[in-house]
Amino acid sequence: MSHILIVEDETIIRSALRRLLERNQYEVSEAGSVQEAQERFSIPGFDLIVSDLRLPGAPGTELIKLAEGTPVLIMTSYASLRSAVDSMKMGAVDYIAKPFDHDEMLQTVARILNDRQQAEAPQPPARGAANAPAGTQPGDIGIIGHCAPMQDLFSKIRKVAPTDSNVLIQGESGTGKELVARALHNLSHRAKAPMISVNCAAIPETLIESELFGHEKGAFTGASAGRAGLVEAADGGTLFLDEIGELPLEAQARLLRVLQEGEIRRVGSVQSQKVDVRLIAATHRDLKTLAKTGQFREDLYYRLHVIALRLPPLRERGNDVVDIAKAFLARQGERMHSGDLHFSRDAEQTIRHYHWPGNVRELENAIERAAILSESPEIDADLLGIDIELDGLDDDFDEPIGALHGTTGNEPTEDLSLEDYFQHFVLEHQDHMTETELARKLGISRKCLWERRQRLGIPRRKSSTTAG
Repeated sequence: MSHILIVEDETIIRSALRRLLERNQYEVSEAGSVQEAQERFSIPGFDLIVSDLRLPGAPGTELIKLAEGTPVLIMTSYASLRSAVDSMKMGAVDYIAKPFDHDEMLQTVARILNDRQQAEAPQPPARGAANAPAGTQPGDIGIIGHCAPMQDLFSKIRKVAPTDSNVLIQGESGTGKELVARALHNLSHRAKAPMISVNCAAIPETLIESELFGHEKGAFTGASAGRAGLVEAADGGTLFLDEIGELPLEAQARLLRVLQEGEIRRVGSVQSQKVDVRLIAATHRDLKTLAKTGQFREDLYYRLHVIALRLPPLRERGNDVVDIAKAFLARQGERMHSGDLHFSRDAEQTIRHYHWPGNVRELENAIERAAILSESPEIDADLLGIDIELDGLDDDFDEPIGALHGTTGNEPTEDLSLEDYFQHFVLEHQDHMTETELARKLGISRKCLWERRQRLGIPRRKSSTTAG
């Protein structure tokens, strides 16, 4: 069992994270500061350290030196993302924005621990590509895929990765577009430099330009000091913009300058500076159609569309869905110390023939739920819970719908489905709640809120203010 140290001064966040990790079969210790962690524990003895960046006394980055090689995952708010990127340059293995999505945290922790185990394991003799498992090659892409569309995608990734060409990854939500972006980065000459990932839908519209391009002191209300942006932080490496179709037009114009001139200008500045960034963008939307209707800059679209990679939805990947499900089940078995978990024949058939509207993300949630609820090593089809009409909507809610009632006193009746409830709640409250407040009330992340809006056709209320 992997042993994780949480260093976080806010008791509520620390306790919630501890419960989340312990439910997923990790051993967890905790401290409220770097000093407390030093006094109570031998820091290098942990498998992973998850620390807030801003702590009383010494900052979380002090743990990087004290850990003596143990990976340190930094947590930070979006307002401090640039500092988190700086911490990666100091040796942090990765960063995660608060408030974090539970699935995102678990996936990040599992990936870091898996990478560490692989790095420490004895390396087998080199094997030729002909002997490599299907879907992998030396310099592994790290994505399961035996079907023809995925093999074609892997071939294109290997050809494109060594270049500096811009790449546009297209695919439905939940298909794993960030995994493709990471593979492109890891197989490029920029692999040792940072890969900065930004979800354009998750950052408030009023902050997106400042976050991406930085700002000067006094550029807008509240800008008490100048700050570098995430594009600048990715200098020498890769910038991954997920859901780029949600980028406001003003920010698109600034991004176009980066691609055309290789330079940025901070908000409120009259001076430009050079940056060397490879851009990888992803979207589930049709950017060409958006460009024709004026919702996306046509010149930016053609700049992005140098290389286009399409990631097929799970329903088009044949038996890959079963292979991916087995991989998820094996991972869950390791967490639960139940290595003999397996699917019944009916479960495999159900997995193979279900439509999976939520794609890989929905599949992973279904497997985790089934493994936890199963009372025997064999996972039956009924435990998967995938015959519901909501196509995975409830997977993103932290509470059952009954627990959500009474939030404002004007909620719908118990007869409403989760989909009905979501639509009713958002339409009723979006005029006086921010996206962050709506997401918190619903018990989901901002990204999940945005994805549900897209699925149900609920437009986001436009803000009347800008960042300057």
